Amino acid sequence: MTIILGLESSCDDSAAALVTADRRILAQAVVGQNSAHQPYGGVVPEIAARAHVEILPKLIRDVLTEAELSIRDVDAIAATAGPGLIGGVMVALLAGKGLALAAGKPLIAVNHLEGHALSPRLADPDLGFPYLLLLVSGGHCQLLEVRGVGDYRRLATTIDDAAGEAFDKAAKLLGLGYPGGPAIEALAAEGNSREVPLPRPLVGSAEPHFSFAGLKSAVQRAAACADFRREDIAASFQQAVIDCLVDRTRLALQQTDAPTLVVAGGVAANGEIRSALASLAEANGRQFSVPPAWLCTDNAAMIAWVGAERFGAGLCDPLDAPARARWPLDENAEKVRGAGVKA
Repeated sequence: MTIILGLESSCDDSAAALVTADRRILAQAVVGQNSAHQPYGGVVPEIAARAHVEILPKLIRDVLTEAELSIRDVDAIAATAGPGLIGGVMVALLAGKGLALAAGKPLIAVNHLEGHALSPRLADPDLGFPYLLLLVSGGHCQLLEVRGVGDYRRLATTIDDAAGEAFDKAAKLLGLGYPGGPAIEALAAEGNSREVPLPRPLVGSAEPHFSFAGLKSAVQRAAACADFRREDIAASFQQAVIDCLVDRTRLALQQTDAPTLVVAGGVAANGEIRSALASLAEANGRQFSVPPAWLCTDNAAMIAWVGAERFGAGLCDPLDAPARARWPLDENAEKVRGAGVKA
């Protein structure tokens, strides 16, 4: 039985997990840092990195103890090597390298985005390749054709900001604090999504990509206006994001014969977004798959699962594998217009 230890520290969640090649999660632990970053309205990279250093070693011990295993029982160490906040990425990667060297185990340097991309296969054993993936998180918003382990074709990306970043910014403007996604969703449930006129950037455009910078600016103007309730702004903002995601995904569905639409990443935990994309898939004759909400947010189970998939394919990495702040899944994708591209 192949057992993989996964380690994750790319942003503000420290995580460790033990996952088998037959999709059993033997143990997992995630510790967030919301309280440390709330005063700043977002993640402070140095605070996050220092917290990872303090937390991750204990989590590794905890999951091994819970599973009644030692590091010698593990077949390989999978650690996030990017993309993400470079100080945080280095914590999990260096821990993974140290464990791999000390225990004589293979190292698998995991692309965090591949963790999200393959996480639906951990939850759904019937999900085969290829599938169309909407990867939507705090730092990324992409549409990818997932053709196999390590084989991705990017169909669209954001030309400025990611949807999750827009959620966090909108929440800050509305005085909701961090993290913004759950706060916006809760407040939106009390509002009218048609009350506040907000733009839908690139909706209806033949250009396949996403844009959310203009939407954030519109929320800022609405928040400064006494004519609108916070609940209505939140509801209208959430609906605008949904309309953008659905429109861009509909365009991507025309570019692939993949039988299944999959959505993953932290923003995929939003119930309204999941429902809208499920309806889109049904209307286009595609199956729909989404991991459980806990697997959409950052976690080490998905990193361990990528490790299991890559280990099974004989894909391991040398101990000098670098930490990377940027690491696109499709290395051959053409650059898109715009600065600050989350590619």
